[in-house]
Parts: sequence; C-alpha cells; structure tokens
Amino acid sequence: MASSLASIATYSDKLLDHKNIGDYSGALNGLQLANNGKVSRLAASVDVNLPVVKQAVASSIDLLVVHHGIGWSPLVPLTGKRYELIRLCIENNLAIYSSHLPLDLHPQLGNNILLAKALGFNRSEPFFFEKGQNLGRKVKTNISRAELHKRLNKALGNVNSQLIAAGPATCKNIGIVTGGAGNELAKAANDGVDTFITGEGAHWTFSLAHELGVNVFYGGHYLTETFGVKALTANLAKKFRLPWQFIDIPSGL
Repeated sequence: MASSLASIATYSDKLLDHKNIGDYSGALNGLQLANNGKVSRLAASVDVNLPVVKQAVASSIDLLVVHHGIGWSPLVPLTGKRYELIRLCIENNLAIYSSHLPLDLHPQLGNNILLAKALGFNRSEPFFFEKGQNLGRKVKTNISRAELHKRLNKALGNVNSQLIAAGPATCKNIGIVTGGAGNELAKAANDGVDTFITGEGAHWTFSLAHELGVNVFYGGHYLTETFGVKALTANLAKKFRLPWQFIDIPSGL
C-alpha cells in the first residue's frame, strides 16, 4: 500500500523542526527531489551517491532518506556522473529527502543522542553551540578511557576507532558531536570536556589534543552518522506502514 510523498515530507519536516533549525547553505533540508507523489518502499542511507542510488533502484525504493543530500557539492552542470545520478532517480521514481543538522541534534532520533545511548549513556545534556543551537551531547560520568574505546568500537559495528590518548585515563566529561567536528577540538575543550568523540578531523588535531590535554576519538564520519537516518526511516515506516531498509555504502572516512 502506497503513501503520499507530500504527507511523509510534511510529517518529517515538522518532526525534525526544519523551519527553526539553522544549517549550512548546502544542506537543503527537506524534500530535495520529488517523484510521482507515491511511496511504497523506503530506504535510509548516510549519503546520496551513485552506488547508493543504484542499489536503491535495484531494490525498487520510492523514497531515499539521507543525512548528506544532493546539495553539498557546488552547483555544476548536470553532465557525466551527476546527470546519471539524477536521471536514475527520475526514471525510477526515486524521491530524496535529506536532513542534516536537524537530524544530528534531534532529542530522540538524532545521531548524537543515539550514539550516546549506544555507548551506554542514557543521561546527557546539550553541548557544542553552533548555527544557533546545541548540536552535540555532553556526558558526565566516570569511565576508563580503555573501556570507552571498547564501547565505541562495538557501537560502530566492531571497528577499530582511532584514539588520541592525550587526556586523562579516566574520562569524566565526554563530548559527542558526530561527523566532521574534529577541527573544532578547541571549541569542545573550551566547553569543558576532557574527552571528545567525533567522526573525523585534520592531522594537526593530534598535536592540538596534546596541547589541550583532551582525549579524542575518531570513529569515522560515515559510521558515526548511521544512527539518525536509521531511526528516522524506522519512524516513518511505522507511521506510514511501509517497509524499509538501510543501504550501507561505507565511505571508509
């Protein structure tokens, strides 16, 4: 049974409060590409790229829900691979809905709150003010750095996340900002954390972490941002009684 694309988009916009949350100009939060107006199968993915779209088409998906949409790259002519991506979507009735910062900070479905819970922290507070709101979560606890590393690796799918062990061996104030917040390490330290968990950062943050005396965990931009799109799409699937799947195309970054 199909549902209305407009109804799903309107519900999602309200759920994520897109109208009131600031973001980067390339985010284009909301419905980015329409279809014929009907949706019978949903899929979640972190990114929109050609491999993701091809898999969505092969699975007869009508609506792809993503974190990083089609607006991030500078405006370019629709030729080559970019044309192929858009053509595949239009010819196969594949709509695209994207939510960036609103999905990072959402108090129930957000990447940051869900990563905190996956680490075993059910209590956290808003943290990391950016674009007019707090994007991340801060946890006050008492956990060894080694145990935290084990938990992070497990939460991200039994991977080996990168650790810069520049802070205390016992972590008491942990900041979590999924994605690419590593270059904002000084900002996180100024907010009072002794340990910062994010996706990725530049090479120079290794030296900065030691200057600041802060532990830094890099779990991968992609891996730290799988939580929100899964939770949002599961919510939509339940609300509109539709099947859904996760299209997992890791960037390795």
